[in-house]
Amino acid sequence: MKENAEINATYGFDDVLLVPNESNVKPAAVSTRTRLTRTVELNIPLISAGHDNVTESAMAIAMAHLGGLGVIHHNMPPGKQVEEVRRVKRAEASMVLNPITISPEASVAEAVDLMTNYRVSGLPVAESGTQRVVGIITGRDIRFFEDYAKPVSELMSKDVITAQTGIQFDAAKKLMHQHRIEKIVVVDAQGRCAGLVTVKDIDKLARFPDATRDKHGRLRVGACVRSGKDAIDRAAAMTDAGLDVLFIDVAHAHSRDVLGTISHIRQQRTSEVQIVAGNVATPEAARSVVDAGADAVMVGVGGGDRSASRRMAGVGVPQLSAIVKVAEQCVLMGVPVVASGGVDSPSSFAKAVGAGAEAVIIDSLFEGTEEAPGEVVCYEGGVYKVVNAAAKPQHRPSAASSAALDPHALDEDAVDTSVPYRGPVAHTVKHLVAGLKAAMAYTGAADVPAMIENAEFVRR
Repeated sequence: MKENAEINATYGFDDVLLVPNESNVKPAAVSTRTRLTRTVELNIPLISAGHDNVTESAMAIAMAHLGGLGVIHHNMPPGKQVEEVRRVKRAEASMVLNPITISPEASVAEAVDLMTNYRVSGLPVAESGTQRVVGIITGRDIRFFEDYAKPVSELMSKDVITAQTGIQFDAAKKLMHQHRIEKIVVVDAQGRCAGLVTVKDIDKLARFPDATRDKHGRLRVGACVRSGKDAIDRAAAMTDAGLDVLFIDVAHAHSRDVLGTISHIRQQRTSEVQIVAGNVATPEAARSVVDAGADAVMVGVGGGDRSASRRMAGVGVPQLSAIVKVAEQCVLMGVPVVASGGVDSPSSFAKAVGAGAEAVIIDSLFEGTEEAPGEVVCYEGGVYKVVNAAAKPQHRPSAASSAALDPHALDEDAVDTSVPYRGPVAHTVKHLVAGLKAAMAYTGAADVPAMIENAEFVRR
């Protein structure tokens, strides 16, 4: 044992309770708006984990709609991960920037493939050389048409309603109503396609007023990488695709290789993407990742009973104590703490926030939800979601490559798994947020900063 070292008392979520305080705050009136990084804010402090049985584009879109964030997992080829990021960024916006276009010479089959792959109902048609808009083709034009080899020019609508770059949102809505159309192609002074405004996006902006969006009205999305050249290459490609937050997610971030990866990505991408880095469990590790260029720190090494590092290596710090200690350091550096692991109920979610986490990553509670990867099956009267991608070699890195990406990870043998079907993730999110709001009301905290500043714990 290290000389003169003391064995300090530490606590997990189940070891403590929040102390109630005088309060004039009602649960319905509290604000759950919070920081995720130095510049990115969320309307609820919830993040879906970057695991292959939790988050792909469907989950990321749902989480952004609800005011949180989804983190696309890395257990897929780099090109596929980039495409998942693009799906989220193109899902909706106040105006779709640089929309997918098609040339008039392309076949109808190509148009169908593009609309199917990108989940869009129409494509501006632009000349190959000049990119000047000459038409638009929609699902309505293609419906019941069978000769897919025909060129798009034979089916497209040539009378396209366009608007100039810079058109205001209200003016676009009036133009749609005037011409009874669902899409307006935005063009520049040379008639080149610069954007697309759709009725569907307008409806979604109204339907999800608390969604997490960027300055262009697009949904925000995160994605995780490990370390080394693979992480650097993925970060560059995903940032070019519009990624908002990069999660450098390894088992033990307090290492030279990981710090070098953070520093390289920060220097390469400057301020184009925010970086959340971890996992760490000590103030010293937090200071190192922030000095390397991180905009937020992930806390969680052996923090919960399910953690492999705790069960297999006997390494870790109980999560509540780890958050408290790291948060003290992060306050001095002006960066948020993100709790990763150990949160398995509304009460532990509330305690994590009270301990100093400005956002919390959820894993097991989101498994089995409608938006999580997997197939819904019925078996012996029960409904389950079967998740077996991790068990398939083609979807999982080899042992050698995994060790290179994250040498401290203790990955157990993957097996086919099934979990009870939970329904839409919105139900679980609502349950978690309700617990947080109740805790905030009990402790007299009107917002997340007040909760973090005023929370007091007592041993059970």
